[in-house]
Amino acid sequence: MSLLLVVLFVGFGLLIGILFGFFGMGGSFLVTPALLVMGYPSTVAVGSGLAFVFGTSVIGALRHRDHGQVDYKLAVIMTVAMTIGIEAGKRVVFFLDSTGMADLIISVAYVGLLAAVGVFTLHDARQSDEAQSDGRTLADRVQSLEIPPMVTLRGDVRVSASIIFAIGLVIGVLSGFLGVGGGFLLMPAMMYGLGVPAAIAVGTDILQITISGAFGAFRYAQLGAVSLPVVAALLAGSALGARIGAGATKLVDEDAIKGYFAAMLLAGSVAVASKELGSAYGLEVLNTVSIVLIFGAAILVSGAVVLAAVCRLRGNKSGTWCRLTTS
Repeated sequence: MSLLLVVLFVGFGLLIGILFGFFGMGGSFLVTPALLVMGYPSTVAVGSGLAFVFGTSVIGALRHRDHGQVDYKLAVIMTVAMTIGIEAGKRVVFFLDSTGMADLIISVAYVGLLAAVGVFTLHDARQSDEAQSDGRTLADRVQSLEIPPMVTLRGDVRVSASIIFAIGLVIGVLSGFLGVGGGFLLMPAMMYGLGVPAAIAVGTDILQITISGAFGAFRYAQLGAVSLPVVAALLAGSALGARIGAGATKLVDEDAIKGYFAAMLLAGSVAVASKELGSAYGLEVLNTVSIVLIFGAAILVSGAVVLAAVCRLRGNKSGTWCRLTTS
């Protein structure tokens, strides 16, 4: 890579590290589409995204383990299911690659998935307390399904292991197919679907991402589909960013900027769509728009996290940005 690209990826890794430290999500949902819009082959984009996920999640998993925020029973079931799913998703990617359709299909899938999760997160950020109770009702309904074997998780949550396995399998397929760690899918699934307490969900999620990310990265690396220079540059930046984001969690309420996070997901969806349209119709301006959206969204949201933390630290809400990010 050129020096400019190295600096670009280190900077991007810094932004993603801030987001990971704050939201507890590995950031592959930005890395993979970023590599796609920059012209990397789909197999390399997916494999490098999984390798980055593994690297970013190791430290986080150890921290949450020390705090007792991991449900090992839930992690084992999810890990087994997702490992099977990742292998299935990887096979689909390389089959599509052999037909020459992988780039298009993965990009379209990204557009739909990021848009769906973004809309859900935006709705969650705006919903009232009454609407939030509907999320708990969903968890109650899932817990009421007596499908053996039943398991009791931390937080006094009793749910079917078969349902947990099914959720992990689906997310694993998506992880292996799209190169995502699954964090931004597992979190809503565990909290809203299973009723797992937020702190336990975050800790278990990161531990599971570490294991499944390692497996996925290893399998793609065996096939030469991991760009080590890209991953190394991203990890160099994310190591510092994760510390900044983790520190911000003590100062800023995640709900205060959840809307920004939803906007970032939606921007990623539009970016991948723009890249595909630009390539299909030869419109270079759309390719430029896609790159600006990916990197701009990361800058906006990570900047909002840092600014909100600074405003809280200084006790200053007088500025317009401070009011937006801390209220």
